[in-house]
Amino acid sequence: MKDEDLKTTEEHARSTGYKEHHEPWIRMVKRDDVSKKRAIAVRAAAIAGALIVGGILIFLMGHNPILVYGDMINGSLGSPLVLRETTRLAIPLLITGMGIGLAFKMRFWNIGAEGQIIAGATAASYFALFHHQNMPSPVLLVVMFIAAVVAGGIWGMIPAVFKAKWNTNETLFTLMLNYIALEGIRYLQFGPWRDPGMMGFPVISMFNQAARLPRVFGVHIGWIIALVLVALVYIYMKKSKQGYEITVVGESIQTARYAGINVKMVILRTMFISGAIAGITGFVTVAGANSTISEGVTGGVGFTAITVAWLAKLNPAAMIAISVFLAILQKGSGTIQTIYGIPEAAAQLLTGLILFFMLGCEFFLNYKLIFRGNKKGAAL
Repeated sequence: MKDEDLKTTEEHARSTGYKEHHEPWIRMVKRDDVSKKRAIAVRAAAIAGALIVGGILIFLMGHNPILVYGDMINGSLGSPLVLRETTRLAIPLLITGMGIGLAFKMRFWNIGAEGQIIAGATAASYFALFHHQNMPSPVLLVVMFIAAVVAGGIWGMIPAVFKAKWNTNETLFTLMLNYIALEGIRYLQFGPWRDPGMMGFPVISMFNQAARLPRVFGVHIGWIIALVLVALVYIYMKKSKQGYEITVVGESIQTARYAGINVKMVILRTMFISGAIAGITGFVTVAGANSTISEGVTGGVGFTAITVAWLAKLNPAAMIAISVFLAILQKGSGTIQTIYGIPEAAAQLLTGLILFFMLGCEFFLNYKLIFRGNKKGAAL
């Protein structure tokens, strides 16, 4: 193109606003480090905003928001009985959140914790149902634990193999495996594992006492297993070579390869561990909380734990507080349904509003929005 033609083209583009029209109206830009004071202030404002919006919703339903919020707290922490129930709800969230966090740290989007929980629960249930008479209780529980770890790990490693070899989409792959695992447990529930003494109802029999976890302070020892896992996962991520490799792979696969890290091995190993931890959730659920297995064994924990991992910024120690908080919301929402007759959908909406505000504040702590024509940028 001649210089005269190029100049004419540029002048025409400026005159017609070509550049302006092709600049996006709004752009998302990563923030620099935010001070601790600002982060605390933003999070406090988000919680206050959530309570205000939730309070408006409660008021429109004809109830006093202050009383409702008070009963949510009292219904989840107000007595030893409800406190034990809240702890029981927090255990699977905490364990699964750690499993998901390991995969997310590697930027492997493991949305398949539900299937990995089911795999672990199914493997543990096999020994509980058909081999409880052959082993003393401690040995049986150890065998169930190992079976759950191996089954969950293998289920988690399946999409990792395809990702490492053929670069498949792990989000879709892990999600689809959830439904395969669910159909598997439905087959067992309606078929070979159905309890013949239940008059034809598709129910699997309760576990023998030998296959049930002992209790400490009124709660099955899954809470002890969860706290031990917090320490182990924290040490693994922060102090071990394997944890360092996970971090490097998550930041840049090319950098990891340049540093001599076997990326495929890291992906396979990490996803086995991630699935194995989810499998432990299956074990403590069937052996501790439910004493049997059914198609509702996960209770949606595999998806809720994604929120736990993100809000905790993949930090195992922070996941303790987040898991307890979500358990309080879950138990408290059930309480206000009973006391005030609030519909389940409304109670879930209230919980969702609180989580929405919390996740939203984390977004705006990490990113800012720049509008067209604003050179400095505007954060909302």
